[in-house]
Order: sequence, then structure tokens, then C-alpha cells
Amino acid sequence: MTNNNDENVFITLREPTAEDGSSVFELIAACPPLDTNSMYCNLLQSSHFSQTSVAAEMNETLVGFISGYVLPKKPDTLFIWQVAVGEKARGQGLASRMLRHILIREQCKNVKFIETTITPDNRASWALFESLANKLDAELNRSVMFDRQQHFAGQHETEMLVRVGPFEL
Repeated sequence: MTNNNDENVFITLREPTAEDGSSVFELIAACPPLDTNSMYCNLLQSSHFSQTSVAAEMNETLVGFISGYVLPKKPDTLFIWQVAVGEKARGQGLASRMLRHILIREQCKNVKFIETTITPDNRASWALFESLANKLDAELNRSVMFDRQQHFAGQHETEMLVRVGPFEL
């Protein structure tokens, strides 16, 4: 649990469930510049990937969510799909706490790297993963994963692959 001093309430971190799917969908929609996925995708993230994802609640309301999964061909790598922190919970380091909450789980005991993609202009995500690399005393490497023209037909910004690691917890 995390104390939220502004409202004197607690933020609880837990594994998500399928019942969180619609709330995840609404949270992500309220967190630009995040890409919204289908609600069905959010249901799958909340159920199939619950052991490597996290939900954050304040007053029984979802205020944070991270979806992630261990890469099938790289069992030492946790891929973070999305990080969403609602407006009421911002400025408290919640995203960093949620990442650590996932990393200490049994399902991540073999994880030595974190990968994610970030668009060049998403300052909040860059700051989060640069800070994580510093806290883990690990390298942060970046390269193009999905190019604006080649992969998105000019419809979406280039997604940079960010790789943090190796690290030990």
C-alpha cells in the first residue's frame, strides 16, 4: 500500500483480474498520449497477463495500470506494454512503484531485462525508464523497433525499443 498524502487515502497494488478490463480501457483512454486498445485486449491483459501486470486502486477506483509479459523467446525479459497513471494519482512515483511490484513477483524471478517501446516525444515514459535504469544500476539502450513509415504507414510516431539491463534484484 502507498499513502497518498494529498487525499489521505491509500493506493493498493494488486494483480488485475478480468473484471478490471473495462476500467483499464477507461483509464488508458483518459491518459493521452497512450494508444487505446480494444476493451477485449484490456480484458486479456487483465486476465492472461495478470501475473506480470499490476492494477493500482484508490478508493476502489482504478488509478494505475501496467500491462506486461515475459517474452516467449526471451524468458529473461519482461516487456512492458503500457503504463497508465490517472490524473488523481500522478506526481507520487506510482509508475515506478508499480514496476517494482511486478519485478519482485515469483513470475519475474528470472527477469534480467525490461523492454518497452516509447515514442520520441513521450517525456514521461522516457523519464520513468531512465530513472528505473538508474535505480537498477543498469544500462538503457534504445533503437528503432517500429518505424513511422515502414511499419505505421505514416499513421503513428516511430516506436523506439528501450532495453534496460542486465540487472539483479
